[in-house]
Amino acid sequence: MNSDFKNRILENVLWTINRLQDAGYEAFIVGGCVRDLFLEREPSDWDITTNATPDDIMGVFETTDRRVVYENNFGTVAIVNKELEHDDPSYTIEITPYRTEGSYTDNRRPDEVTFSKDIHEDLKRRDFTINAMAYDPISDSLIDDFDGQTDLKERIIRTVGDANERFSEDALRIMRAIRFSAELGFVWDADTVMAIRNHAEKLSSISRERIRDEFVRIIKAPFAKDGIMSMHKLGLLAYVVPELEEGIDCEQGGVHRFDVFTHLVKSLEHATNKEYPVHVKLAALLHDIGKPRTRRPANGRGTKEWTFYGHEVVGAKMTRDIMKRLKFSKDMTEQVEKLVRYHMFFSDPDAITLSAVRRMVKNVGQDLIWDLMDLRTCDRIGTGRPKEKPYRLRKYHAMIEEVMRDPISVGMLKINGDIMVGEMGLQPGPKMGWVLHALLEEVLDDPTLNTREYLEKRTRELWELTDDEVKKLGESGREKKEEEEFREVKALHRKHKVD
Repeated sequence: MNSDFKNRILENVLWTINRLQDAGYEAFIVGGCVRDLFLEREPSDWDITTNATPDDIMGVFETTDRRVVYENNFGTVAIVNKELEHDDPSYTIEITPYRTEGSYTDNRRPDEVTFSKDIHEDLKRRDFTINAMAYDPISDSLIDDFDGQTDLKERIIRTVGDANERFSEDALRIMRAIRFSAELGFVWDADTVMAIRNHAEKLSSISRERIRDEFVRIIKAPFAKDGIMSMHKLGLLAYVVPELEEGIDCEQGGVHRFDVFTHLVKSLEHATNKEYPVHVKLAALLHDIGKPRTRRPANGRGTKEWTFYGHEVVGAKMTRDIMKRLKFSKDMTEQVEKLVRYHMFFSDPDAITLSAVRRMVKNVGQDLIWDLMDLRTCDRIGTGRPKEKPYRLRKYHAMIEEVMRDPISVGMLKINGDIMVGEMGLQPGPKMGWVLHALLEEVLDDPTLNTREYLEKRTRELWELTDDEVKKLGESGREKKEEEEFREVKALHRKHKVD
């Protein structure tokens, strides 16, 4: 075996296996963690299989400082090490007895599970050869009955045994086949491809939540674009997001080199390359989903010129329906819907005003505004244009920062006209504005002066001056504010290279 394997297995995992073996039981790490060790990837979780029953497992660990949780109909016992951080992959280790399974009448879960004493029988029930290896780090021995090592080397996804039987047992394995390909960049063998096509319709019997979970993992994967393309080619997309297929062969014209479907998956590809968060990746995939339903010929512009008026509004509603159908959370649904709805913002800095930018920030929200800008970049690259951030987009970035920065105005002061009139008994009028601007000049020089106590005291002192004296101070403060604003805006422009 690979001599480095044992060194890469976390201490808590080795302790757990040792504990089981010292009690007289067999114990192996199994499945995805073994696969990841071969691929020199860090396992995201650790699964152990054993010939011990759930009662046996609980007995082994009940006298330790670990918390033992058994709430699983299929025999899985979770061992929780409370001394570790929650993000440690070995914080929770799942231990499952060897088992065999009966028939799958619901295309998802076995009707009955029988515990076994034979590791080889257990491995027979697993989905793909690359996930059907078991490794004992204590004896440094590997069980690989289905030649998963070879498939890993050849980058092939192959089912354990007959592919039609595996997908008939559990149709979610179809989505898992796509997901592993998208995560690892592997291809399927011919039998697996044929079986996926044969059993695609079985996805309709799988819960939307489970479909969503696999779909999200595909979207988050390094080869997400290929995953979506494969779902289409293998007949799966019709059971997950059929609306996407409306964009196939839907020409756009203008700056677009691709049909709507290709544009969307290429936009997703850019979001993947930039490692944007999943809600931005989803928005990249869905942002133009309303185009096929809104496409109309552009009058007098030839047969290959089209308009898509209102596609962002139609697309936002379609996005909301898709997200609800797949049981996404309310927050995620609102985020993606909002990004799709506002992705067509007007960004010509020579024509747009700061007030229009402020309205955009208000519509999409400060928490999503930069995600919206990232989506716009994905949209641009998805058209086939090579430049990610042209001058216009960089200038728009600067304008957003300008409207989002802390305002340099009397509004930032800890005192205002209401306080001056209602609590200090001063008379409203022009003098009040001059006083506020005079106070602002002092605060710009020394921000520590922006306290209610100091400003009230200083206001009464300024109020004793003549109108002309206060006006002179106030105008000086206004000029200083404008100079400060000018410097900040120039700094923003230099930052975005739009001087």
